[in-house]
Amino acid sequence: MTGPSQDPDSTRERIWRIIFLSDTKAGRVFDVLLLWLIGLSVLTIMLESVDSLRVQHGSLFNTLEWVFTGLFTLEYLTRLWVVRKRGTYARSFFGIVDLMSILPAYISLLLPGSHYLTTVRVLRLMRMFRVLKMVEYIGEAGVLMNALSASRRKILIFFSAVLSLVCVEGTIVYVIEHDANPGYANIPQSIYWAIVTITTVGYGDVAPVTVLGKMMASVIMLTGFAIIAVPTGIVTSEISRELKGSRVRRRCKECGWEDHDSRARHCQQCGVALE
Repeated sequence: MTGPSQDPDSTRERIWRIIFLSDTKAGRVFDVLLLWLIGLSVLTIMLESVDSLRVQHGSLFNTLEWVFTGLFTLEYLTRLWVVRKRGTYARSFFGIVDLMSILPAYISLLLPGSHYLTTVRVLRLMRMFRVLKMVEYIGEAGVLMNALSASRRKILIFFSAVLSLVCVEGTIVYVIEHDANPGYANIPQSIYWAIVTITTVGYGDVAPVTVLGKMMASVIMLTGFAIIAVPTGIVTSEISRELKGSRVRRRCKECGWEDHDSRARHCQQCGVALE
């Protein structure tokens, strides 16, 4: 993790504590103010995308966006200045998000419209877990992330199998339908239709007209119902395994509480050291 400068009494150390921690009044004020600025900046970008509002208040939205971008740029540069290990912060999750929250605004000078991507700033609201003393929820999020990480290989294999399946199905439908239906003009378009169908989205813009095509579509739809629950089952299984592994039966000799985290050294109910 990033750290302050070497001198604990230096200006850099005091600013680091305000920006990266929330154990002081100034730090809490900074964090709350930052959350409000993030929320308002995202709201401004969203409102600007409404044509009627952009026509009436376009200059105001543009001014506000650059004010927010300037403040966040100053904040990002300050974070880089006060941390001891700049590379560690810059490559961290929040470091990347902080950078990505300002880059689209500058890229929009060359590519108009790309500033809308600054809505990635909404990810910075995840800091509210620390600011609002919601640390207990981080453990629950860790269970979910561990389960997703443990599921990644199974899910990758599953999606690879599905991708192969829709490629074959799309090609078959193309062979059946392309002479009678312009909606299946080529194999990529037919594969797109197969993906839409197997995921049960079914836009309805393209539909088979031949008997064989309709039969094949029916097979694809039924296949979609059969496989759509597979990823959910994989993740649910890993979550269950993670939850079982994160709790152990160690009875507290003081209060009798048994449902402790496997890494806990003290009882979460009474604080007595666990055996």
